[in-house]
Order: sequence, then C-alpha cells, then structure tokens
Amino acid sequence: MKTWNILKNSKKNVADNLIDILLENRGIKTKIEKENFLNPLLEGVTVKSVGIDEKELKKAVARIKKALKNQEQMVVFGDYDVDGITGAAIIWETLHEIGGKILPHIPHRIEEGYGLSITGISNIIEKLPEIKLIITVDNGIVANEAVDYANSHGIDVIITDHHVASDHKPKALAIVHTTKLCGAGVGYLLSKELKTKNQEPENDAHLELAALGTVADMVPLTNENRAIVKHGLSKICNTNRKGLQELFRQAGLEKDTFTPYEIGYIIAPRLNAAGRIESGMDSLRLICTNDRTRAKLLAEKLELINKERQLILKEITEHAITSVQSTKTKIRNLLFIAHETYQQGVIGLVAGKLVEEFYRPAIVVSIGKKISKASARSITGFNLIEFLRQHATEFINVGGHPMAAGFSIATEKIESLKKLLEKSADEIITEEILKRALKIDCILDLSLISIELYKEIQSLSPFGIGNPEPTFASYNVTVKDFKLLGKDKTHLKLQIYQEPRTKNQEPRTLEAIAFGMGELAENLKQNNKIDIAYTIDENSWNGNIKLQLKIKDIKINDK
Repeated sequence: MKTWNILKNSKKNVADNLIDILLENRGIKTKIEKENFLNPLLEGVTVKSVGIDEKELKKAVARIKKALKNQEQMVVFGDYDVDGITGAAIIWETLHEIGGKILPHIPHRIEEGYGLSITGISNIIEKLPEIKLIITVDNGIVANEAVDYANSHGIDVIITDHHVASDHKPKALAIVHTTKLCGAGVGYLLSKELKTKNQEPENDAHLELAALGTVADMVPLTNENRAIVKHGLSKICNTNRKGLQELFRQAGLEKDTFTPYEIGYIIAPRLNAAGRIESGMDSLRLICTNDRTRAKLLAEKLELINKERQLILKEITEHAITSVQSTKTKIRNLLFIAHETYQQGVIGLVAGKLVEEFYRPAIVVSIGKKISKASARSITGFNLIEFLRQHATEFINVGGHPMAAGFSIATEKIESLKKLLEKSADEIITEEILKRALKIDCILDLSLISIELYKEIQSLSPFGIGNPEPTFASYNVTVKDFKLLGKDKTHLKLQIYQEPRTKNQEPRTLEAIAFGMGELAENLKQNNKIDIAYTIDENSWNGNIKLQLKIKDIKINDK
C-alpha cells in the first residue's frame, strides 16, 4: 500500500493556477526561476554555471592543444554505458575533426572492468606504444592506481567525470569534474572549449549525444541538464546520424517527437546491451559511422544482443527474487544477493528489479573465482555511495552515486561483507524510509481535464528524474466499466467518471489504463467508487488523438 503525499491540497479551482502550483512543488517560486525553467537557454550551460574548476579546464585544454600541435597519440577512454559511449563519441569526433591523432577506447566489462584501469591502460600501450595522452570520459575520478600507472609509463591523464569524488583525487594532469552534469555533459563542455569559432558547426551535432547521455544516466532533469535535454530532444528525433536512424528503425520508432521515455526505455537499452553482453565499442561505432550499410548491420546486431540481454535479465531476476522470498528469516532492510551464475552485465538491472519488487536498497554480486563484482541500487532517502564508503576498507574499489553504485571485492570476503552491510543497514534504515510514498502534486476534478490543460502541463516537459511528470489525485470516481488487457491479463483498462460540482454539468467519461494492476479486477465492479492517482497522457490510435489517464495507484472505496 502506497502512502499518498499531497504536495498542494487546495480547495480552490487549481486549473486557474495549475502551472504555478506544479512549479512551486518543484521548488521553483520566483519569477526569474519560473522563466528559466519554462524557457531554459542552452547559452546558460557554461563551465562556470556547473562549477567546473576553470584552472583545471585551462590545463586540460592547453595539454590537448599541445598534443594536437605535436601530433601526439591520444586516446579517449570512455565507459560501456550510454553516458560513457556518447561522451567518448563527442570527444573523439571533436578532436578527429580538428586534426587530432586520437582513437577511442571503451573498456571490456569482463576483461578490463569498470573505468580507467591498469589492465585497460596496459592493453592500450600494447596496441599504441606511442601513446602520450589519455582523456577519460564518465570515469576516472577514483582511479588513483590507474593514473599512477599511466604516469609511470610517461602517459599524461586528463580526467573528465561526474561521479562522486573520494577524499583523495588521482594525480592526473587535469581533472575536469562536476556532479551537476552527466559524463557526456562534461565532455560536451570540454568539446566546446576545444573548438574555435571557425570550427564550430552551424548545427551542433553533439548536443543530441549530450542529451542522450543525460537522459540515459538518469541525472536530474533540472537546471543545465534540463536545457541540454529540452534543446537536444528535437535534434535526436531529426538526427543525421545514420547509426541512430537505423537504431530507431530497428526499435520501431517512427515519431515526430521523442521524450525521455523513448530514450530511457527504448533507445538506451539497445545502446547499453553491447557493453552488457559483448563490447561497447559496437555502440560507439554505430553512433559515429557515416556508412549506411555498416549502420544497418550494427543496428541489427544490437537488436539481437538486446533480446539476448532481456532473456538473461529475466532468468537472473526470477532467481534473485526467489532467493529473497525463500529466506527463512525476515527480509532485511538491505538486500544482498550473490551467485556465481549472475552475469556482470545485468546485475545492475537485477538490483533495480529487486528495489521495485521489495522496495529496499539492493546489492547484487556476480561471484568470480578470486574477485567478484557488485552493482547496487537504492531508494529515496538512503545515500548508497555514502553508506558504502563508510566501509571502504572492505572493497578493492567502490564508486557511484547516491542512488546507484558498484564495487569490487575479494570473493573470500563476500559472506563477511554481507553480514556487515546488512547489520549496518538495519541500524540506519528506518521503517519510514521503507514506506513506498507517492508524491501527488494536487487534487484535480476530472471535469477540469482537457486538451488545453494537457498542453499547459507539457510546458514543464521534459519529465524525468528531478522533474517528475505531474501526478494528480481524484476522489470518489465512479467505475463505469473495466476490462483486462495484455497477453497475461496483467493490465486494467477503465472507463471512469466523476460527479460534477454543479447540477448544470454532465459527468464526463474518461479512459484510464492501469499497467500491472490486473489483479485489482477481482475486487472491482461497475459503479464502484475509487480514489485514483494518475498522470495525464495523450493516446494516439489510428490517427485519433484523445486524452487518457495513466493510473499510478488505486484505492477501492466500496465493493
């Protein structure tokens, strides 16, 4: 049962000042704040605005320009997720276009592990013995040993990253760092610093990549991130990149507009799949290729890999959920599941599924012979990376964000670590934190819902982390009719209406869809009174467009 948290409980006609209510619920109150939010300017995304150290940036730019002048061999060292891939593409294309001797490197998840590593650098040296400069994207801020190793081999390292730094930063030549952007966003700003006015393209071909990385990495869509995504979405939809065009075709995306939903749930999983199962280099090649035939082949390959990833994820998730449910004791405040058959590439997704199922922070470990890899996901109110770093001496390495993190550990220490973290979490995590809460912007009469109101709400888009799609509640709604949908009858479709406040009004019937709530049909009947929490969606079918409510929670008042 979810707790409904009504952020603005007003008895007035909220339709008259709905946008102000929604903005205030998001902490946006002054006239200037509202203007900046509703009309974010890309010009406002600057090195200064996101808090990047300008001295460090100048050192990085000067070293890169020296490498350009002397034709030194450079490598941009990305990551195998969408953020790291798009960020690496931005830096590689920028330096390649202005005559740099540069190659991209995406680490292999199994062979090299996450981020800048001694193994990864050794592999680069073996292929490129003349290497002089490594530029990281979306990683490196905690890679102290790897940077020392690079320095010992006469290789300078420039780190560009957005992850939370530790107390001791690496001894890199320069660190271009902020937690206000994603990795691709940091790379995007560095790229702009490297381009001269004559080299700046008329159409910014990298904004779409920065927007892709921003949405895929689930950073808050506020302030500078909001500007990047709001202006980048149309560029993604109208991209000239042959690889993305072919990827969209494979995914069945034929739309005039994209939202963060299409990126986060359709595009990003396909780009991520390569790095989860095989090599993330194929996703980088897809993004950067100018060859239509190659783009088509790569897109088809990613589609097949993604299907394989879905099957693996389903199998491991079912095993992990069963493992939690079969425990003979009470489920702990933190879930810790480890198994030797768990594939490293999907354990983060499995952790996310466990959080959805049990609403507890979850750690999933892929057990190796000597070293094991773990990925973790958190819940609101529990800072995961801070929690893990309190036990930093237990790990080989650890890094991440408040909501997502990962670490490596000696396999022989897994059981003792599990007991330590479970005990520590039991002491820190309260019952209040473990309550599922649904934030609702305000109470809304169904009679107020219209196309005009929907368009007003869309002025707050793009929606995502930090700027959730507005959620409303309506009470004493009447169920006119309902039916089950889906192959397994897991979804519920309803026709509902609400008695109007005045006698002169006719009750208006609306359609609503409740995904994954099919089991409620057993307790429903026509003319039931229900309370609903929902978002307002535009449903298009056979050229007809009408509004539809997407139900987030239902409370049945009578049976």
